[in-house]
Amino acid sequence: MEWLLSHIFCLHGGLSPSLDTLDNIRALDRIQEVPHEGPMCDLLWSDPDDRCGWGISPRGAGYTFGQDIASQFNHTNGLSLISRAHQLVMEGYNWCQNVVTVFSAPNYCYRCGNMAAILEIGENMEQNFLQFDPTPDYFL
Repeated sequence: MEWLLSHIFCLHGGLSPSLDTLDNIRALDRIQEVPHEGPMCDLLWSDPDDRCGWGISPRGAGYTFGQDIASQFNHTNGLSLISRAHQLVMEGYNWCQNVVTVFSAPNYCYRCGNMAAILEIGENMEQNFLQFDPTPDYFL
């Protein structure tokens, strides 16, 4: 199982054009206020996109990154999967090639009606998603 865990990169947001390797990320001073730009900001706020290359994020912070960027990062770092959480997805999880978004807040802000999910990964990299329905309005 230790081998398996070393092949999955889990983070809040996404990748950064300033960081090519896990060693670059390890070298960051992570004890800081979140800056408005730069690699720390990117790791927190970037999102995968269905196109190639880097793009300007519509959020105003971080970037969008295409499948080519994610594949190159995984190849360079010996990874098989990037798992992230930062983006609301209606089914609780969403695949963008070898990047999976797992969103664990059902009915985000009590108004989005989205499901939530948890990703379980087995010893042979098999994946199982546990999904949770949004809370019905009468519980609020």
